[in-house]
Amino acid sequence: MGKVAFVFPGQGAQYVGMGRDLAEQYPQFRRYFDEASEVLGFDLARLCFEGPEERLQETANTQPAILTVSVATLALLRERGLEPDVVAGLSLGEYTALVAAGVLEFRQAVDLVRRRGIYMQEAVPLGEGTMAAILGLESQAVEEICRQARDVGWVEPANYNCPGQVVIAGHVAAVEKAVRLAQEAGAARAVILPVSAPFHCKLLAPAGERLARDLQAVPLAPARIPVVANVTADYVREPEAIRELLIRQVSSPVRWEESVRRMMADGVDTFVEVGPGRTLSGFVRRIDRKLRVFNVEDNQSLVKLLDCWGEGLLICC
Repeated sequence: MGKVAFVFPGQGAQYVGMGRDLAEQYPQFRRYFDEASEVLGFDLARLCFEGPEERLQETANTQPAILTVSVATLALLRERGLEPDVVAGLSLGEYTALVAAGVLEFRQAVDLVRRRGIYMQEAVPLGEGTMAAILGLESQAVEEICRQARDVGWVEPANYNCPGQVVIAGHVAAVEKAVRLAQEAGAARAVILPVSAPFHCKLLAPAGERLARDLQAVPLAPARIPVVANVTADYVREPEAIRELLIRQVSSPVRWEESVRRMMADGVDTFVEVGPGRTLSGFVRRIDRKLRVFNVEDNQSLVKLLDCWGEGLLICC
C-alpha cells in the first residue's frame, strides 16, 4: 500500500449544519467547539450547527469555524488509530495541517485564523476586489489573460486548483475584463465568485504584514509529520520557514495541483479530505483518476473510511 495524505479544506467549504452530526454522536468532538468558543468569545457550535448563514459566511467567523470542524474530525480519526504520512491544506486549511503536524496548538490556531480573517477582509475595501473561476483553459493561457487585463487594474492567478481550473483575484474591473477575455478565448466557464475579498493576490499584502506581527508572538514547533506548503508546493518543517510561508501565503497563489503532484511523487496514492465539504476530493480526482480519495465530514463518511481502512484501503470511494 502507498502512503496516505490527510488534506484539509479552506474557506468556501463552510455550510450551516457542518459538524452537527459528529457532535451528536461523539462528545469528544464537541469539546473542540467548547475550547474554540472560549478563545473566540461566542458560541461557535451554535453558529456552525444553526447559523445564521450570513454570519457564518463572514471571513472572520468562517475561518475558525472550518478549522475547528476539521481539527475535531481529525481527532476522531486519530482516536481510531488512523494517521497520515503527510498533510496539506488549501489556504486556511494549511493551518489545520500545521495543527495536525504538531506545529501549532489548536487554541493558537483558532486565534490566528480569526485575526487572519479580519486582516484579509480589511485589506481591500468592500466592493473594490473580487475573484473569478476560469475553467477549461491551460494555466499559461490564464496567466496571459491576466497580463492583458492589467491595463484597468491588478489581477493575477490566486489558486491553481487542478487541470483546467484556475481562480483569479484582483480589482473588480480587471477581474471582469479577464473573465471577458477568458470567454473569448474559449473557456468552458468564466464566472465571478461570490466572495468578499480578492484572496491570494498582491492586494492582500497589507494583511500579511499585520499577520506577521501575530505570528512572531506565537511559538511554533518543528513539524512532526511532513507538511506541503501552498506557496512552494514543497515540504516545510522548520518553524521560521513555516512562519515566513504563512505570511507570504496571504498574498501568494495557492499551488494546490502542484502540491498534490509533489505528494504523489513521494508515493502518496490515497487522499483523505478531513473537514466540511468535498471540494478537495474533486480537485484530487481531476488531477489523477487512479488515486484513492475519501472524505470525512459526518458519521456516515467516517464509518465508510473506517471500513475501507480496515480493508487496507483497497476499496476505493
